[in-house]
Amino acid sequence: MECPLIASMESLQMKGDYDSMSKAELKQYFRKHRGDRAAFQAYLDRLNQRSLRVIASPSDPNFDQKVQAAIRERLESRTKVSLELKDKA
Repeated sequence: MECPLIASMESLQMKGDYDSMSKAELKQYFRKHRGDRAAFQAYLDRLNQRSLRVIASPSDPNFDQKVQAAIRERLESRTKVSLELKDKA
């Protein structure tokens, strides 16, 4: 069982480090420290900072293929990050 005082101190130490964490690290930290509202806000801010890329316009004749390719790329990148996090643990 984790001591609340130690957990609170660790949380205070981490608050200054949110900017230095990768998105995956910040997400992993938040999942372990669900009560840390600052970590949650930092994660939401990070998500909102990312730019959205245009995959294809609806009138593009290759719309379906481009969307499917983008989905595959996204799934592959998530799998890669997930495997990297497991290796670190």
